[in-house]
Order: sequence, then structure tokens, then C-alpha cells
Amino acid sequence: MAPWCYCFLCLLIRSLSGTPSNSPGESRNPWAPAPVAAGEVVKTAGGVCKFSGQRLSWWQAQESCEQQFGHLALQPPDGVLASRLRDPVWVGQREAPLRRPPQRRARTTAVLVFDERTADRAARLRSPLPELAALTACTHVQWDCASPDPAALFSVAAPALPNALQLRAFAEPGGVVRAALVVRGQHAPFLAAFRADGRWHHVCATWEQRGGRWALFSDGRRRAGARGLGAGHPVPSGGILVLGQDQDSLGGGFSVRHALSGNLTDFHLWARALSPAQLHRARACAPPSEGLLFRWDPGALDVTPSLLPTVWVRLLCPVPSEECPTWNPGPRSEGSELCLEPQPFLCCYRTEPYRRLQDAQSWPGQDVISRVNALANDIVLLPDPLSEVHGALSPAEASSFLGLLEHVLAMEMAPLGPAALLAVVRFLKRVVALGAGDPELLLTGPWEQLSQGVVSVASLVLEEQVADTWLSLREVIGGPMALVASVQRLAPLLSTSMTSERPRMRIQHRHAGLEVRSLRLREASTRGCLFTMPGGRPEGPGHIHIPASEVRRLLRKGLSGVTVIHSWFTSRVFQHTLEGPDLEPQAPASSEEANRVQRFLSTQVGSAIISSEVWDVTGEVNVAMTFHLQHRAQSPLFPPHPPSPYTGGAWATTGCSVAALYLDSTACFCNHSTSFAILLQIYEVQRGPEEESLLRTLSFVGCGVSFCALTTTFLLFLVAGVPKSERTTVHKNLTFSLASAEGFLMTSEWAKANEVACVAVTVAMHFLFLVAFSWMLVEGLLLWRKVVAVSMHPGPGMRLYHATGWGVPVGIVAVTLAMLPHDYVAPGHCWLNVHTNAIWAFVGPVLFVLTANTCILARVVMITVSSARRRARMLSPQPCLQQQIWTQIWATVKPVLVLLPVLGLTWLAGILVHLSPAWAYAAVGLNSIQGLYIFLVYAACNEEVRSALQRMAEKKGPMALELPQHSPPLQTRRDRLWN
Repeated sequence: MAPWCYCFLCLLIRSLSGTPSNSPGESRNPWAPAPVAAGEVVKTAGGVCKFSGQRLSWWQAQESCEQQFGHLALQPPDGVLASRLRDPVWVGQREAPLRRPPQRRARTTAVLVFDERTADRAARLRSPLPELAALTACTHVQWDCASPDPAALFSVAAPALPNALQLRAFAEPGGVVRAALVVRGQHAPFLAAFRADGRWHHVCATWEQRGGRWALFSDGRRRAGARGLGAGHPVPSGGILVLGQDQDSLGGGFSVRHALSGNLTDFHLWARALSPAQLHRARACAPPSEGLLFRWDPGALDVTPSLLPTVWVRLLCPVPSEECPTWNPGPRSEGSELCLEPQPFLCCYRTEPYRRLQDAQSWPGQDVISRVNALANDIVLLPDPLSEVHGALSPAEASSFLGLLEHVLAMEMAPLGPAALLAVVRFLKRVVALGAGDPELLLTGPWEQLSQGVVSVASLVLEEQVADTWLSLREVIGGPMALVASVQRLAPLLSTSMTSERPRMRIQHRHAGLEVRSLRLREASTRGCLFTMPGGRPEGPGHIHIPASEVRRLLRKGLSGVTVIHSWFTSRVFQHTLEGPDLEPQAPASSEEANRVQRFLSTQVGSAIISSEVWDVTGEVNVAMTFHLQHRAQSPLFPPHPPSPYTGGAWATTGCSVAALYLDSTACFCNHSTSFAILLQIYEVQRGPEEESLLRTLSFVGCGVSFCALTTTFLLFLVAGVPKSERTTVHKNLTFSLASAEGFLMTSEWAKANEVACVAVTVAMHFLFLVAFSWMLVEGLLLWRKVVAVSMHPGPGMRLYHATGWGVPVGIVAVTLAMLPHDYVAPGHCWLNVHTNAIWAFVGPVLFVLTANTCILARVVMITVSSARRRARMLSPQPCLQQQIWTQIWATVKPVLVLLPVLGLTWLAGILVHLSPAWAYAAVGLNSIQGLYIFLVYAACNEEVRSALQRMAEKKGPMALELPQHSPPLQTRRDRLWN
């Protein structure tokens, strides 16, 4: 091929691939979609995502999205958006273990600078080491990546054993630093430990004589480990520890080849193998004291003159080398980057909340925003919640702005509008995020003053007149739980201000409070620790108790002290805004999560919300606790977990149980620390207005039909002259009580307007329904005696039946009224209060009757089936199979159809109404036509009633009841009951 043809072909290939010959790597493919512009909003399958024009760390990106009331993209971008991204973007996490950045304590420490590889740079421990059957060595190291040769971070030489212990490493250019442990001359393989990036890294090595178990950790993660290294023999006593050099002889024999090149500090040595949790504490500049042989102290070292003077640096603990999730558009795969590396990101929203946020500037209530900004002579409250914040907010500015905001809100007479409330919540988010943005501020920030301002402003926007505004924003920001999350984030910042002279700090305002306390575990190991929180009520919202067993468990983990943090919120705004179907979470990702989360369609918060956390220097510690909360409404059911901004919010009961229930408070136990409240569930499932109207109409019509049928049946028994018998008397009492109860039920809707009439109707319905069920039980007992027992002796008599049917209900109603005079009637309904124990005065007896009658019906069906089989054999010695099956089916179905309404078993459907709306319609239908069934069984199909009616029609005189001359056989008596 001619050279010019070859060049022309290269140009053609480059032009088609989008890479011009004069600019390698720069894509100019005319068919490729344009990259996403800063601030552009793109529609996705789950809603909309806004591409930020900033490059921030993972935590800063998350904070930026939350301040704009969104969240980091929870899944890889799809569709057109994926093809328009050019760089990796941060990805959020649903469970958000990285939601709060680790607390990095800044400390000034001396560093040994090994800037040149020479044979005269080393630091030697003056005192010899004892015999070591196990050990742990940890240090912070900054490796010189330009030096690829293996070097010793530290070495221990013993008499007659120069290579008793070493930790060696070397750097791969542009790759990782590989490290290996040497014990008693046995060399482990070089394995990747940390990145060769020139940053500070925390490196630990552990070894045990038993089995020769060893492990290598870096930056809090286990990188390698195995068995068989120097097993069976300890490191001999008399060893000399040297930092930065390999010893070829006891305390000497240094060489340039094995000299360290880099910086080293914070070296610690233990005579035991630390657990991963204890290594995490060592990384956080809080080394465990048990078994510690050497704590970092350059004064205890003999430092060669070439290493002097030591350099003092400010070290942040833990070292910021955590990795956070990303999505790379090149290979279209998930990855990870250092969390503090600046990366672009996407803030995502559901479609409807995003539309409402767009309309925020047109919402009323902008006056507060303009007044605060005018007083501050700066943009403090942003009128557009979707705008990005540019420029840092200093702690001094935040404190000043909080004072202005508190002043304006205190003077505000009109209720706060949605736009102003959004702006206030967003500003509070910015204030509490200050510590996460700059760890140096943890030691210098005026956190107590800022916390006073945040809690005060939060209390002002939790006034009850703001409830309607919170309700209008529930779909946008999740309600006032956003304030709970903001105040919670203040607590770790306040813990940096705690000292031994001031171990406790409390901030209290009308609707919110915050307490931080340093707890010495040994002092609380015998009785635990009790925390009482004041509130709007004289008795306060409640208290929390950490059991002594939990304190001792923390002591066994090596903790000597922790910081206990509590916040509480007593506003009734939570009762107005954290209830109803909008609180239901989005569909869970797994069936396990669906089983874990309780979804309540009709709930309300019945107490203050209390948040509890326990922290040590490494972060949050999970602790079991007992909490006791005062009621603000009716009796409680479940303690909730705080709604998550990622899943839409859900009240969860996992790990929590009710320990004791009182009239005005509840004690619960939870095996974890979180936000607690008493959650009330209204038993009747909340439905839409159309469905409620339909069910109400069906119930009224059904009760009317049932009432007419029962009344007709009762009048027939009275007028027709039916002969007196036990069965007839029982039938009369059942029809009268059930008809009266349903009559009062139809009038209960009109009685709600008058409190006295409502109480009277409730008492009447309670009594009459109990009477009806009692006579249903008597029907079952009579059926048992006639069919199952077939007793020839007289029954217990009508006196006992009347005592059961009328006397027992009188006693139940009287006792209930005496015990619960104020909690008897439900608010807004003329029926028993489902939030107190009053409802069990009806549900308990009903469940007993239904259980007993179910057993009786099962026994009767067994007897009738057996009787039908025997009768069929008598009539036809060899019946066909089909005839046998039909006979047994009819013998089963017939008594069930006849006795279900008589025994009240149609009410069993009412137990299942909470499972599905279909059960609600089934319960209404079955119970409404119970009276019609009883009319058919007692009157229309009753031979005695029909005979009495026939006699009345023929106008004949009363006739004596003809008794049979001889008693029929037992089997014939059973058969006549159904024929």
C-alpha cells in the first residue's frame, strides 16, 4: 500500500472513532450525545436527577444533596444519562453506613522523618522487651513511593536471634505498598497493604505463638493473615526494638539497603493480639491500655542525631482513607474512590416532590426570608431550595445568623409559610454540617453556642400553629423528622467540648432539648445509668436507663468511658404530621426487609420523640436500653424507628418489646439505640372516603334487613303461640337481644353529636351484643346436650341459661365502667375505646364464645356425618361410591349452613378485616344478613312455627301437644333434629 494511502486510512479511522489526529484522547464524535451540563436536570426511570456543577468529597456531596432536599443517586444512571456522563460520579447507599463521616480527632504528635536512606538513621527503645507469646504492633506511616527497595518499618532483635521480629515493606511504582511479617526468621509473603499514594496510613501486625497465627491490617481493614508463622516458640526476652531499620545484630548492623524512606509516628506495641475493634480504636488515636508495652513517646527512644530534631505534625485520626462507592461511565461499572477525593455527583428526586420544590418560590410566607437577609446584609435563607450553595459558612457567621433568625421567628405573628420553613430547615442543615466539612473545627468551633441557636430555632418552628405547613411539606422533606436528624448531628460536635471538669451539658427549649454526658463505665457498672429528660409536661417526656449488664459488656470490650447523647422533642406537631398512609415506605428491596418493617396505615405518635446515642472515640456504639415514655394520647402499641430519607420512612419494631404498660406511660426495651417514640395504631384500617362511604352504606342496609328479620322472628314466637320449650325460650332471647343491639347500632351515628347520648348508646350496644353472644353460647350448649351428649336427664334449667345470657354481660359491663370510666368510649365514635383495655371487655368474651361454638360445631358435624353414613348403609347395603360421597358432603354442609349464623360463627370474618379490604366486605355482608339466616332457620323452616301459623289460619282452638307413646331410639332422635 502506498504511504499516502496508509496515512489517508489512518485519518479516516481516527475521524470515525471521534479522535482527531492533532488531539489524541479528545472525543469529538458528532453522533455521541452531548455531555451533561452543570445544573442540568435529566429525567430517569425513578424520577429526575440534577447534575451538580461542583466536585466535592463523598460526604460533602451527600450534604449538598440533602440541603437541596434530594439524595445522591442510589443506583447506576440509566438510559441517555449514562451515555452523557464523562467522569465517575458518586453513588449513595440505601442503608447509608457512611452517612455520617467518622469523627476525626486532630492531635499534634512528633514524627520521625526518614527523608534519606542512610545507615545512621534509627530510633531505639531504651528498655529491652520481655518474652512475647503474642504481640501487636501499630504505627502511622507515610511511605516514600519513590523508593522501591524493601525496608523495615521496625525490627526486634534478641540475643542469638537477630531476626526475631520485623515488618518489611516496599512500594510498587504507581501501585500499592506490599508488606510482610517476619517472626523468628520465618518470612511471610509480601501482600498488598495500602496504596502507594504518599498519604498517611495506619498499619498493624498481630501474631500469636499458638498456631503461629498472624494478620496484617491497614486503615482499619484486614489485608492478610494465615497460620504457621513461628509457631510454638515465643519471641525471646531481652529483645531490642528499633524503628526504621533492620538489625543484623543485637541493636546494630544497620544498612542503607533496608533503611526506611518516609515518615513514621504513633508507634505502639502490645504483648497480646488485639481484636479488630481494638485495632480500630488504636487507629482512632485511642489505643487500648491493657497489655500495652510501649506507648508512642519519642522521649523513651534513643534517636540518632541525623533524625533530630523531630518534626511535629497535626495528625487526623482516623486517617481519612475510607473508600466510597462510585459509578464509572467508561466501563459502565461500579467502583470506589477515596471518600475525600473531589468527584462530580447527581442529586436525585422523585418527580412530584421535585415539582413542588420548583414551585417553592411561589408559595406564601416569604417575608421571613427577606427580613432575615436584610438584617444580616447577606443571603442567609435561600428562597429557592434547589439552588446550590457557593461559598463557605464560618462558625462565627452561623452563630450570628442563628441569632437573627431566632429573633425574627420569635417576633413573627403569622404562621410560617412553606417557602420560609424550607429555607429555615435548609439553613439548619448547613449549620450542623460545618463539623463534617472541616475536621479541624471539631476542636475550635463554638459548638455550644451554635447548638443553643439550632435547638432554639428548631423549637420555634415546632410550634403547633406551624403544623399545617409541616403537613403540606411532608412529601417533600419527610416532615419534622428532618429537624430530629439535624439536632442529632449536633451531639458528636458537642462531645468535643466535654472535659473532666464539665462532664455534662444540657440545652433545653420549649419543644426540643439536647443533653451530652461523659460516662465513666466503672462508676456505672453496678446500677447502670439513668437519664431523665425534662419537657413540656411536668413529668417530662420520660427517661432512659442503660442496664448494668450493658455497661459491663462495654467494659469487656476495653472501653473505659463513653459519651451518651440524648435529644427529645415534645411538640404536638409530630402527632399531626407523622400519621396516615403517607408515612408508608416505598417497596422494600427484599422480603426480609418487608418482614422487618411494620407498615401501619393509620398511626399517630402518642409521646415525645427521644433519640439516644452512645459514642466512643471511634464512633457510635450500639447499646441496649430500657426507655420509659409518658403518653400524650392513648395507650401505646409499638416503639418506632426514625424514618429514613432514603426509603421514604417507616415505623419499625425490630428488636423492641413492651416491658410494662401503665395508664399514662409505657416502658419498653430495645436491643439497640435509635430514636424512640410511642406509636399508636388505630385498629380500624384507614381507607379512602369512597370506600368508607360504601362500607357504611352496606352496613346500614344490611343491619336494616337483619333488624327487620329478627324483629319478625321474635314477633312470630310471641304471636303464633309456639309451644314453650327450652329451645323456643333460647331462640326468643337471642333474637330479641340481637335485634335490639342492631337497632342501637343503626342509631349510633346520630348519637355522636351528644356526649351523654353517645355514652348511653355505647353502654347499650356493649351490653346487648354481649347478651347476644351469651345466648349464642347457650345455643351451642343446648345443641351439645341434645345432639352430642343425648342426655335423657333434664338439663341445667333455664335459670342457669338466663344467668349466663343476661347476668354475665351485666357483670362485664359494670366492671368495665368501674375500672375505665374515662377511657370507656372511643373519641369520635360511639363504641368502646380501641386504644385502651376497654375493647377487651368485648373482644375477650366474643373470642371465647366463638372458640367454644366452633368446637361444638365440629363435633356436631362429625356425628351427623357418621349418622348419615350409617343410615345410608341401612337403606342401601352396597351404595355406589358417588352416592356415598354426595351423602357425606351433604351431611357436612347442611349443619354448617344451618348452625353458622345461629352460633355466631359468621363473626369470625371480623377478625381478619385488617388483612385485606375483601375481608371487610365479607364481614359486613355475613354479619348484616345474620338476622335473615336466623329468620329462615327459626321461623320459615321451623315445623313448630309453621304448625302454629297453620292453626292460626284455620282459627282452630288450642291443641294439646301430642307426645309419642314410646321414646324413639337414640339414633332416630339425632336424625329428627335435621329432618
